[in-house]
Amino acid sequence: MKKLLLLFILSSITISAQERKTLYGTVSDSINAIRNVHVINMQTKQATYTDINGNFRIFAKIGDSLKVTSIQYDTKFYKVNKVSFGFNDLHIFIDKKVYELDEVHVKNTDLLGNLTSDINKTPRDKKAEALEKLMDFSKIDMTAPTKDDHIDKRVRPHIVESDPTKAFAGAGTSIGMPFKYSERLWALRRDLAFKKSFPAKILNNFGEQFFFEELKIPVERYYHFLEYCNPLGIENLYKKGNHLKVIEILKQEHVEYLKIINKQD
Repeated sequence: MKKLLLLFILSSITISAQERKTLYGTVSDSINAIRNVHVINMQTKQATYTDINGNFRIFAKIGDSLKVTSIQYDTKFYKVNKVSFGFNDLHIFIDKKVYELDEVHVKNTDLLGNLTSDINKTPRDKKAEALEKLMDFSKIDMTAPTKDDHIDKRVRPHIVESDPTKAFAGAGTSIGMPFKYSERLWALRRDLAFKKSFPAKILNNFGEQFFFEELKIPVERYYHFLEYCNPLGIENLYKKGNHLKVIEILKQEHVEYLKIINKQD
C-alpha cells in the first residue's frame, strides 16, 4: 500500500512538472524596454508581443525554447529553466543589429584629407558652372518698373476673364462658388500615395522575417496576400497606428490564404 502511494505521489509530481504555466518576462536593450517584440515558444508555436513597457507573458515549462525577434534587433533564443519561474520576472536582453557598409575604394590617390586642398584638386565641371551662372536670377530686381509691351496694342490678344462667378452676378449681388472639389482631389491624391507606399511601409515596419518566415508567405505572393487581407481594413488600421490589430489580422488570415494558394498550385 505504501509503495502504491509513493508511486502515485511520484507520478503526480512528474505530471505537474510537465504542465506549462504562465511565464512573466521583460525584453529590453542596454538602455530601454522594447515594445512589440515577438516572443515565440518554439515547442508550442504559441506567440505573443511585449507591451509598451516591454512586458510579456506566455505559457512555458522548463526546457522550452523561446525565440525573441524584433525589427532592427538580433534574434535571440532563450531556454526556460527553473530560475525563469523565480520570484523576479524573467529579463531578456537583445542587441541592436549592426549594419556594415561596403568598402569604398578611392581612385584619386592625390587627396590629402584636407578639405580646402582636396576641393582645389577636384576636376571642375565647367558645363555645370556655366548653367548655374545662366540660371542665377538673384541679382535681378523683380520690383523695378518696366515699360509697356512694345507689341502693337491692336494685335494683342483679348483679356480672358478667369472669374467663373462673374456671369452669375446680378445688380448689387455676387455669388461665391465653393471649390470643395479641390479639397477632395488633394485628399484622393494623399490616399493614392498612401496605397502606393503601403506595401513597402508595412514590410519595412514588420520585417521580412515576419511575412516570409513566420507567416510563410511566398515572396512572389506578398502583394497578393495584402490585397487578400485588405477588405478587413488593414490599410486604415495601419494608417491610424493600430499595428497590433494589423498583425492579429495577418496572423489569422495567413492560414486560410496558404490553403487557397496551395490548392491553386
